[in-house]
Amino acid sequence: MADDAVLLGFAEGIATVTLNRPSKLNAMSQEMTHALDRRLDDLADLTGLRAVIVTAAGRAFSAGGDLGEFEQALESGRLIDVLRYNQGVLQRVEDIPVPVIGAANGIAVAGGLELLLCCDLIVAAETASLSDGHARYGIVPAGGATVRLAERVSPSHAAQLFYTADPIDARTAATWGLVNEVVPDDRLLQHALDLACRIRANGPEAIRHIKFLTGTRARAPDRAARLDAELVRFAQHVGNGELRSALADFRLKRRPSFR
Repeated sequence: MADDAVLLGFAEGIATVTLNRPSKLNAMSQEMTHALDRRLDDLADLTGLRAVIVTAAGRAFSAGGDLGEFEQALESGRLIDVLRYNQGVLQRVEDIPVPVIGAANGIAVAGGLELLLCCDLIVAAETASLSDGHARYGIVPAGGATVRLAERVSPSHAAQLFYTADPIDARTAATWGLVNEVVPDDRLLQHALDLACRIRANGPEAIRHIKFLTGTRARAPDRAARLDAELVRFAQHVGNGELRSALADFRLKRRPSFR
């Protein structure tokens, strides 16, 4: 499988993961999903990682699963195993320990939307559109959409996306709370990078603790337990020196510099 199906760039603490099958509208084929899995292995080895941008080449973010491969896997009896693997790869994106910014450069359908839903923040180009789309081809979502979409938008908005399979434009998605910001197409990547730089300017260890505490896997059903988890993570944070250094900067009336 070609490693160029997903590209990884890294500079000054910010990694950029780019889906790179523009001729196929970045459909989430097995080639794409396995390449993404390998890039996530590479990402885990990076030193000084502070933020990640997930975007795509060409005019689409991702048109969703490759339905030709989907049919072949169904006929061969491998479909559930394929879906389980795909779901695991998407979970790895959500579990990245630093903030992940999804930069939707075009249409994001079904599996493409599910990948965006694994990101902490989503910025979209003005011409982008988002849709679930599974039901249009008689498919039950299996990449996490029924869980993650309902965590982002109201039940009625999620129902509209699931049941109609219709796309919504970027500004509607922002109104619904699915997208953080909508920017001109030619500003998308720069805007995502600016956002990543603003994240990079803050305490890296504090950011990682906050991501852990707000992540779905860390959320205990008991509210009191979640409050206690803040104290546990704070106690862990005290030992790394970041807090003392920043407080000393505050006392000396200078802006903290986290390196």
